[in-house]
Amino acid sequence: MSKRIVIGISGASGVIYGVRMLSLLKEKDFETHLVLSEAGKKNIEIETSYKAEEVAAMATHFYDNKDVGAALASGSFLTEGMVVVPCTIKTLSGIANSYTDNLLVRAADVTLKEKRKLVLVVRETPLHKGHLRLMTMAADTGAHILPPVPSFYHQPKTIDDIIDQTIGKIFDYLGIKHNLFKRWGEGQP
Repeated sequence: MSKRIVIGISGASGVIYGVRMLSLLKEKDFETHLVLSEAGKKNIEIETSYKAEEVAAMATHFYDNKDVGAALASGSFLTEGMVVVPCTIKTLSGIANSYTDNLLVRAADVTLKEKRKLVLVVRETPLHKGHLRLMTMAADTGAHILPPVPSFYHQPKTIDDIIDQTIGKIFDYLGIKHNLFKRWGEGQP
């Protein structure tokens, strides 16, 4: 069996991060399980040249966000972990408060209860104290908070370089080998 990763794409700006991650994991022969929120579907069509159906087809398995009885809703469904990319504040709130009213949040809750890796690519700015409190709550239950904050030491030339740096940071946390960006100190005296 290949390695399984659950990907949730919620409706925050930056859905291209989730699309790019699906594409890269397909190249690496990972089994991907995708859940799209309704707002995530809309943002795919607003922010990219893809249709939501095309993104769903990139995944090995695609689930309806309303199907809280899907395999992903059970801890007995083994995965390497889950990434919510991008993660809205609403989704963050659901995860932080264990309010599992849809499959995306339920799958994240299962990931936490089973002590698997959960990455939340929170995409909002500016942040008020309530947002920060939700991130702290999620981190306290085991989530890894990884906002898509670009770095520039690797001298990105394109938007893809910036996107790949964030995906590379996610892959680092999940233990997935990659060469998506030049690491600090590489090629320097």
